[in-house]
Order: sequence, then structure tokens, then C-alpha cells
Amino acid sequence: MHHVAFIVYPGFELLDVSGPASALNSANRALGQQGRPTFYKILPVSAGGGPVESSSGIAMDTVAIGNLQSGHVQTVLIAGAERDPLLEVMRDPVLRAAIPDLVASTERFGSVCTGGFVLAALGLLDGRRVATHWDSCEPFAKIFPEVIVDADALYVVDGRLWTSAGVTTGIDMALAMIAHDLDATIAGEVAKRLVLYARRPGYQSQFSPVLQAQVKGDSPFADLIGWMQANLAEPLDVPSLAARAGLTERTFHRKFVAATGETPARFVETARLDAARMLLSRGLSLKSVAAQVGLFPTARLTEAFERRFGIAPRLFRDMHEEW
Repeated sequence: MHHVAFIVYPGFELLDVSGPASALNSANRALGQQGRPTFYKILPVSAGGGPVESSSGIAMDTVAIGNLQSGHVQTVLIAGAERDPLLEVMRDPVLRAAIPDLVASTERFGSVCTGGFVLAALGLLDGRRVATHWDSCEPFAKIFPEVIVDADALYVVDGRLWTSAGVTTGIDMALAMIAHDLDATIAGEVAKRLVLYARRPGYQSQFSPVLQAQVKGDSPFADLIGWMQANLAEPLDVPSLAARAGLTERTFHRKFVAATGETPARFVETARLDAARMLLSRGLSLKSVAAQVGLFPTARLTEAFERRFGIAPRLFRDMHEEW
């Protein structure tokens, strides 16, 4: 059995633990349906054990980190939190003394969201590439210049070290762990059970073009952008989009740039290429991907992909096929 210890402390972010833990438990359920034995055992861990209250007020029962036997835990993940709880746990003498020895004997260790600050404060991330919440990337890099912060990735795997960006990306990272530990079929079953829109690869940006546009709540094109994302194979030129928005082409172009910060052409290409990267990581053929994202024939996909990412889509697929 693979024991996964989630290290928590007063004020931790509950979803940093409950999200990945739910994914791992769903993997156990999927294994059971196949007649296979349970694989993951979840262990909430804290400095002194007992109930630990999260930032939402919901408490989690934990075991004391000192009670863990050496070599008993295969994966250790540290939950994130807001600034004040994080500063407190970074000074906790019990955890500071126990965490380095604990992770030294594990197959895998890491963090969810800002939990990486704790590992970095212990010198465990020096020279390593990590992900963290987008709002913490700049302070992380300033406080720990020895650490390479990937400000774009949803999660990063650097040898035994696994780190994820903000909250829900812990689920994405857990799915990748499941695919690595078990198989792609189980990871797919878990994604369906959790009603996820897609299994997102780690290299995907924390902000998709759609989310970037939706951040601006007063955007007059929120519905149109949602339709565009669901219909990438359709003609998405300015005349077609302007007609759908009920505006003249000139007015549409001006208002779209004001609302999103990008021209319609650039926005559409970004959305299509983001979708192409996800499909390629699943091993789909270039012809199929080009057709699905509206960059057909394949030469058009290849040209746009190489111009934007500096790598051929076929090589990208071979390098990043995760499932």
C-alpha cells in the first residue's frame, strides 16, 4: 500500500488536501471495481496530532508527525495557506526538525499551492524547479532566489519533487500521480468520477485565455468566448464573430481588444493552440488535432505551433504524452 501523508497546520487550505485526497480515494474505488486491491492510504499529519482547524473552520483529525515510522510513508505533500498561517508553520520547530528526515526516506515529496514555501525554507528546493500559486510566484522567487519558480505551470515534476500551483491544481497533480503509479485508465476513471472538464497536463498555463477574459466580469463577450472555446473547429474570423455578436466588424474588433487585451485573431489562435497542446499530450494524431482545433490542414497547425512554442507539434506530442 502506498501511504500518502498530507502535512497540515492551523489555517491550512482545506481544498489543498481534500481535492488530491478525493482523487486518490477515487482511484482506490476504481481499483476495487476492477477487483484490484486498494493502493492509496491517506494520512493527515500535523506537528502534534489531533484535530487541526483549516482556514474554512473545518477541522481535520491528524496523526503526529513524530509517530510516523521511517520508510512507512511513500509520498509527502505539504498543504498551502495564506500568509500568516504559512509564516507560523515555517517557524514550527517540530515540523522543521521532522520534515527533512521524513522526505529523505520517501519515494516522492512536494507541495500543493503555497506549501512549497515550507520546503524552500528548509532548503529542500534549492536548484529545483517548482510551481506555486500565481499570486505567490514573485515573492517566492525573491525570498528563495535559489529556487527556480515556474510561474506558468499547473504542476511541475522534478525528479522526486512534485509541486502544484493554486488549490484545484492539486487535483491535476494527483491525477498525474495516479497515472504514474497505476495506469491511464484509472486516471481517466477518476477524472470522470470527479466530473472534471479535462485532465490538464502540468505545462498548461495557470490562466487559459478563456479564464483571463472571464476575470474581467464586465466583459461583454463572456458568452461569445464560451461559445468560441466549445467550437474551435468553426470559422472564427472577425466577420463571423462580429456577426454573432451583432456588431460591425470595426466595432467588434475595437471592443474585443478593449475587453480582452488581445486582437480576436491572437485570442483565437491562443485558444486553439492551448487545446492542441492538451490533445497532443493524449497521443492524438496531428490530423485529428488539427481538425478538432480548427487549424487544418496539419501544415497550418505545424506552422502556428512552431511559431508560438518553438517546437514541432509531433515532437511535442512525443515528449509530453502523459496518459
